[in-house]
Amino acid sequence: MTKLVILGAGGHGRALIELIRARGGLEIAGLVDARADAAPMLGVPVLGDESALPGLRRAGVGLACIALGDPALRLAAALRLGALGFGFPALVHPSAVLAGSAVVGEGSVVLPHAVLGACARVGRFCIVNTGAILEHDVELGEGAHCGPGSVLPGGVRVGARAVVGAGAACRPYVTIGEAAVVGVGAAVCGDIPAGATVGGVPARPL
Repeated sequence: MTKLVILGAGGHGRALIELIRARGGLEIAGLVDARADAAPMLGVPVLGDESALPGLRRAGVGLACIALGDPALRLAAALRLGALGFGFPALVHPSAVLAGSAVVGEGSVVLPHAVLGACARVGRFCIVNTGAILEHDVELGEGAHCGPGSVLPGGVRVGARAVVGAGAACRPYVTIGEAAVVGVGAAVCGDIPAGATVGGVPARPL
């Protein structure tokens, strides 16, 4: 069975352990974390900090997934691990519903009960969290994160490294700019500029 290492021993790491076990087909070699002495999670050992990665690669561990919630940290880690020769599978929970024309990019994760509609496109190293809905023609840029229960109707564009909070919703065809943050439960009725942080109903700058 193909072996995979998980970078990050926090809450998102636990979620990915459960996803990988439910998905099947991969063996988790262990976790790597800046806290090299962190306790095992769900029976998976912490093998050390990132200094352990070259040895794991030489030992035949060829795949990695990155369990870091911060988009910038996730993308920076992807560059480091990619330089070591690790590959990054797209990981989709078996309970997620994906249209045949939906695309999930390298290193991205789709958690339980998420829905991707026709021609939805999830870029590299994104998180589509539990119960999120991406309807037809939605596009997520590299490193974007859609929180649990967020709803993106048809044609919404989410820029690279943007975060859509849990339970937030949008009008169809709005654009959320790069590195923007949409707060929990917000209602996005118009385009959001790059780097902006918005919240409320309707969503306003914070």
